[in-house]
Amino acid sequence: MRFQLRHTTRYEYSSSASLSHNEARILPRNLPWQHCANAQVEISPTPMRMRERTDFFGNRVVYFSLEALHDELQVSVTSEIETRPRPTQDFFSTIAWEQAVSDTTADPRFSNRDCLDARLYVLDSPFVHQHDSLARYAMDSFLPGRNMLDAVLDLNQRIFNEFSYDPDSTTVATPLSEVLANRRGVCQDFAHLAIGCMRSLGLAVRYVSGYMETLPPPGQEKLVGADATHAWVSVFIPGWGWLEIDPTNGCTPDERYIILGWGRDFADVTPLKGVMTGGGEHKLTVAVDVIALKDEPELQAQGF
Repeated sequence: MRFQLRHTTRYEYSSSASLSHNEARILPRNLPWQHCANAQVEISPTPMRMRERTDFFGNRVVYFSLEALHDELQVSVTSEIETRPRPTQDFFSTIAWEQAVSDTTADPRFSNRDCLDARLYVLDSPFVHQHDSLARYAMDSFLPGRNMLDAVLDLNQRIFNEFSYDPDSTTVATPLSEVLANRRGVCQDFAHLAIGCMRSLGLAVRYVSGYMETLPPPGQEKLVGADATHAWVSVFIPGWGWLEIDPTNGCTPDERYIILGWGRDFADVTPLKGVMTGGGEHKLTVAVDVIALKDEPELQAQGF
């Protein structure tokens, strides 16, 4: 599938800011099943300095600084994306989840490179801390000897069925214990919950940030800017790789999903963050469009 992606973030300040240093993680990754082309970043006011780098997790990061008085900041990115199906799940469908834990956490002297790299995602992170209550919730899916695929997909479906999507019920600082107790939240909460549940059992799980194509109700036109960033998770399967699940929608991501980046949790993939001098209070506006494109020869000519 081919998409045009537009993401605009605008801050309006109550008083002028004189200096700001910022990082934007708004450029999609290039992956075996995803190719990003013709990405253009526009920043207003024009930055004094701007450069792109790759962070510890392999995500694309745009650093920029503003060093003159400004009352607002707007960051826009436009890119073309082509996606393909993810790798098949059948290969590891008979691996027991306990074996995955054992292989991932084995003595480093006897572990392969992939397992060593994945161990980072077993540890606690800023927004996700292992807890007995999370392990207990997960154990209804991770029964003794159950194969990894069935257990992960069952937990994914249970979160989808048992939790309500409610954008007014949480903030970025809401602890997982409250999300678990109230059974309400948004995609970020459900991703953190799934990560916390599986990490509490010893599995390696990472947070994935990106977008998914959404369709308007039947008979209605799609509103400009009505899409949003999305969050889901990826679980490490020793000997195979990473399996993506989306607990917000109770499914496994397909070609409609576009990956921006991944990390231990939301703190590692915040779309735009920074520090500034002045500015007072601010008003934030975000507009996202994921537009499906018809077949075009350009990306095909690049051999993707």
